[in-house]
Amino acid sequence: MPRTVAPLTKDIIGLAGLFLTSGTTHLVKPEVFEPLVPSSLPRRRELIYASGVAELVCAAGLLHPRTRRYAGWASAALLVAILPGNVQMSANYGKRAQHKGTPSAQAAFAGTVARLPLQLPLIRAALRAAGRS
Repeated sequence: MPRTVAPLTKDIIGLAGLFLTSGTTHLVKPEVFEPLVPSSLPRRRELIYASGVAELVCAAGLLHPRTRRYAGWASAALLVAILPGNVQMSANYGKRAQHKGTPSAQAAFAGTVARLPLQLPLIRAALRAAGRS
């Protein structure tokens, strides 16, 4: 019995758009992401490029019905894998906000903290694309 394809909903399109934007940024301005990669990992620049390519592949896969299911699973896994980088980004901005104490540094920190719970709806959208409700 063939599986039905998840419909291309607004949240899946939004997730693909986020991956497209972020993946492109990974390839064009990888230095933006270097502070997020733990220093214990080797070949940090290559990891940034690889994650950018993975995001672009997921974005394309989410948009095509024949690959949406697999791209949904891959997207969910990718979002879980990059969560530590997002936590690291918040920690970095928190240190900066504490050191500088400026309103803009504090606002940037607040933005990174507010972004963390948004991972859940993104993961849910990825799982919907995979055919999981």
